[in-house]
Amino acid sequence: MKHHDSLAQAQVKMAKTLKLLAQWKLPATPINYAIGYEYICEKNTPLITKIDQHLFANNHLDNFLIEQLYQDHVLGQSNLRDDIFDDAKQLTAQLSETCHNANAQGNKLLSALDTNIASVRDGDKEQAAQALSRLSQTVELLKQQQASLLKQLAKTEQQADNLYQEFSAARKEIYLDPVTRLYNRKALSKHFDTWVSESPDRQIAALVVSVDDFNLFSNKFGSLIGDVILSKIANKVSNYVGESGLPVRTGNEEFLILLPDVEMGIASEIAEKIRQGVEKIRFISSKSGIRLPQMTISLGVSEFKQKETLNSLLSRTQKALSNAQQKGLNQVSMLPA
Repeated sequence: MKHHDSLAQAQVKMAKTLKLLAQWKLPATPINYAIGYEYICEKNTPLITKIDQHLFANNHLDNFLIEQLYQDHVLGQSNLRDDIFDDAKQLTAQLSETCHNANAQGNKLLSALDTNIASVRDGDKEQAAQALSRLSQTVELLKQQQASLLKQLAKTEQQADNLYQEFSAARKEIYLDPVTRLYNRKALSKHFDTWVSESPDRQIAALVVSVDDFNLFSNKFGSLIGDVILSKIANKVSNYVGESGLPVRTGNEEFLILLPDVEMGIASEIAEKIRQGVEKIRFISSKSGIRLPQMTISLGVSEFKQKETLNSLLSRTQKALSNAQQKGLNQVSMLPA
């Protein structure tokens, strides 16, 4: 959202923004400042509503929420239709088909002209021969033009294919969390809706992963090191998921894994392997060489009920996670459907 403040107005809002960030216990980074400034200006209603709702429920803002708010309500990423890429591909395909159809019709016309010319040439009239000669030259020119058109069409198709590859890469970025490179909530909703619409009774296991005591770690070592730790843990988590599963970052230190066509017992075994895998990771600071504290995770496991919503599934899986955390962290808890 663009603002047209005078220098004096901007200075007043800057002071209010810095005071607000201090109240939220957030450093004055460019992204945090942009969010605070939008909030102070009181024009970005969706952003303000999201912040107020989150503060009411959680009493604090974290980096994950700030990044989501910035992407969705400052950059406007949420307004970008992901199906625009499909539209572009369809349009290209239609253009290609039209050109090929035109080429086929042109070939038929040229063939007919060649046949007629050969037939007329059997006559003896000099004028007819001259006319047919000119016509033959015209047809040859038309053939050359058509060959040039086909060459240009091939070049255009290659450019369109390159453009589509760029679109595909950009489309993928829309669905990825920038810190962990796991999927984001936008991808979660899209995949879940697709799975359920294709097979309403499909078996889907859900695992919620929470990094134990992450806020304490991040406060002690800083958000940058915290992001590196999250990235390494996320990579370890995704290694156990495979191509069919969907690993998603759903919170600052929380991940969700959806496993289609996986039974609860198998899902619980996968959760335990993930827990053990993260527990074995040793983190060492690349700058100082100092070994950082061992990190552990807690996991909750549940499964999808027929005709249930995604929010309902997440809520039940969060209960399983709470059970694991209440047992003393570094645990796996399974909540039967």
